[in-house]
Amino acid sequence: MKPSSRLHALLLVCATLSGCGGGGGGGTSADSSQAGSASPASSPNEANPSGATVPDTVTSVPQSNTPNVQPIVVTSAPGLTRNMLTTSVTVCQPGTSNCATIDNIQVDTGSHGLRILASALPASLTLAAVGSGSGVTGECAVFGSGYAWGAVRSADVRMAGQLAAATPIQLIADPSVPTVPADCAGSGRAMQTVSSLRANGILGVGLFTADCGGGCVDTALPRWYYSCDAGGACLASTQALAQQVTNPVSNFALDNNGVVIDLPAIADAGAVSVSGSMIFGIGTQANNTLGGASVVKANRVTGYVVTNSAGQTYTQSYVDSGSNGLFFSNSQLPQCGFWYCPGSTQTANASIVGTDGASTTVSFEIGNSATLFASSNNAFDNLAGIASNSFGWGLPFFFGRRVYTAIASRETSAGPGPYYAF
Repeated sequence: MKPSSRLHALLLVCATLSGCGGGGGGGTSADSSQAGSASPASSPNEANPSGATVPDTVTSVPQSNTPNVQPIVVTSAPGLTRNMLTTSVTVCQPGTSNCATIDNIQVDTGSHGLRILASALPASLTLAAVGSGSGVTGECAVFGSGYAWGAVRSADVRMAGQLAAATPIQLIADPSVPTVPADCAGSGRAMQTVSSLRANGILGVGLFTADCGGGCVDTALPRWYYSCDAGGACLASTQALAQQVTNPVSNFALDNNGVVIDLPAIADAGAVSVSGSMIFGIGTQANNTLGGASVVKANRVTGYVVTNSAGQTYTQSYVDSGSNGLFFSNSQLPQCGFWYCPGSTQTANASIVGTDGASTTVSFEIGNSATLFASSNNAFDNLAGIASNSFGWGLPFFFGRRVYTAIASRETSAGPGPYYAF
């Protein structure tokens, strides 16, 4: 893992092969017609946003009465993609009422920042470029399933009753930067259209505020930020922290220390659609208290936790709504392509361990992927696929529990993030 990398810098061997799954834990299917092909998101290789030590002292958490519940849904998605969690996001020209609400944005706790296809915005909504002089800042966001190239632009981002004012976002396939730099294009499959991205965009609400952080402030890293001239030529460049693509939740005035994903339990056979809530803030209102949830502290630089399962220890373990399956290694389970397909549903246990040594035991199920994909259902809590050296707690983990993602350095009722709780 290079010095600039942070949360799930994963490129599994199945990243470009048909039927593989998971955004953070695997790759999008190269053949989008395959049933059960993967969802596109999860986090690019990211860096500590400040390099500062996160304090362990607990202080009071600012309270809020701002509406903070954003509807989320799992339903049909392009390419027969299963377990695609989406929402709608409103973007506006900063400080104006010139806005557009964009549907089918993937909700991803494994990445940071809002990324929207340029083709999803109306022509009447123009967003100012983030850059210097007459130039434009380009960005290459590398995910486990490919890359998204586009320009960085400033927008007011609205969800529920919350406003992230003048927030840098990535506009994917922005015509102002038509040429993908060679190092970016060489990092995987292009995710520049609805059919390849499987959504109109990605809403990264993960553990950190900025998508690259201090590494990009100090160094012109490859496959990150670029300075592009008026002719579209782009060179790798540094990027000030305030101008990096930013987790919108961290820019809210209140309820800005994390999110809660709340999805109901579903049957082993799955469900055609599932509706739930993304609740902003942790311990800031009555609807986002931790209650009896177990807190698992994540690494302050990488965002990883540790998972122990079936005699194996996975030091690169993560909780990621942008991966559409559970991803781990188990040579004893029958495999159908890049998915597990036991003859009957299997139950397994694992312990998730935080950086402070605190351990939480969870049980999970592994269904027959071939049977699941043959159904008309779109949401599954037992879809599992193959990973070599990591354990990805993808969207199946979220069904039937409240999962908290606390942002690094932000104070919560359980101390500062980064942590997961469930």
